[in-house]
Amino acid sequence: MDGESPAGKNDLPDEHQRDAHFLRHSFAVARRSVAHGNHPFAAILVDADGRVLIEAENGYMPARDATAHAERLVATQACTTLAPEIRTAATLYSSAEPCAMCAGALYWAGIGRVVYGLSEQRLRGFTGNHPENPTLDLPCRDVFARGQRPTEVVGPLLEDEAAALHVGVWDK
Repeated sequence: MDGESPAGKNDLPDEHQRDAHFLRHSFAVARRSVAHGNHPFAAILVDADGRVLIEAENGYMPARDATAHAERLVATQACTTLAPEIRTAATLYSSAEPCAMCAGALYWAGIGRVVYGLSEQRLRGFTGNHPENPTLDLPCRDVFARGQRPTEVVGPLLEDEAAALHVGVWDK
């Protein structure tokens, strides 16, 4: 077989390549969020077959809703539009580590896997004590670990690319 894989094996990239691809998609949505006057955060939900089901920009503006984080918006939409078995098999890709609030929302939504770019700890280096983003020092893994069902977490991944989204944003 000349070293080729069986038919279909090369149709989907390996998990790391797939994660990088969809994480970069979340970065593009985060850039769009900034273009729309919001903070540089975004999240997308991808099903087991690699289809983007939901994507959300940060929703802070115009209402100044501090709870309108992209991950929480995805979790809410997922709960109201997708069957539990789809949510369990899906992966949420987030430009930054879900905060404690968002991790809780993802847990309650039953989303089975989370991949993020920028760690909450590194984000704090950009935001400091910015009034629009007073980061919590509580890793999402710690929140998920307290739950009764498993949530797989991968991250930080492509952290330097994710960090670039925040350069100069929080200095204003």
